[in-house]
Amino acid sequence: MQTTQRAQEEDGWPDIPGDTALTIKVPEADPLVRVGFPAHVTVLYPFLHESRIDARVHRELAELFAGHDAFTLTFGEFGRYPGVLYLDPWPHDPVVALTKDLTRRWPEALPYRGIFGPGPGPHLTVAVSDNPADSGAAHDACEAELAASLPLTSHVRGVHLIVWDGTRWRDRTAYDLGKPVSCRA
Repeated sequence: MQTTQRAQEEDGWPDIPGDTALTIKVPEADPLVRVGFPAHVTVLYPFLHESRIDARVHRELAELFAGHDAFTLTFGEFGRYPGVLYLDPWPHDPVVALTKDLTRRWPEALPYRGIFGPGPGPHLTVAVSDNPADSGAAHDACEAELAASLPLTSHVRGVHLIVWDGTRWRDRTAYDLGKPVSCRA
């Protein structure tokens, strides 16, 4: 095993090529995000390794998401985790319900590899600091700059499966919420 992969597996971070995640895209918030990826709310990270996602898993995901209605999230307040400034999506319940159904079906898919215990609640990352101890002033300034843009709302119609290729996250497919899965012979 390569040294970098071993280190990643020991601390659970960062991403490993082939990692997948299920996310809600929030393009309305893209102008507010100060990190190197599009605005999103994570439903489950990591999901299954890409090599495990076959036609059966796609079908089960489509059926699971079809059982959940589309919903609207409102982002009106900032929140913080150590080194992270985020927007708090409201309500949390629809996102939490999706995560619970996924982890009930795939219990090996621990949110954030179990690093944060039960995991942080739903959030949309706006900014990340390399030095959490010194992030307060930078995050205060970011909040002040962006506060006038809130609240914003996003109508959630689907969940996206994305894959880490070792360099960046790439879209793989999207699953509709609340739409019956068509029968295929």
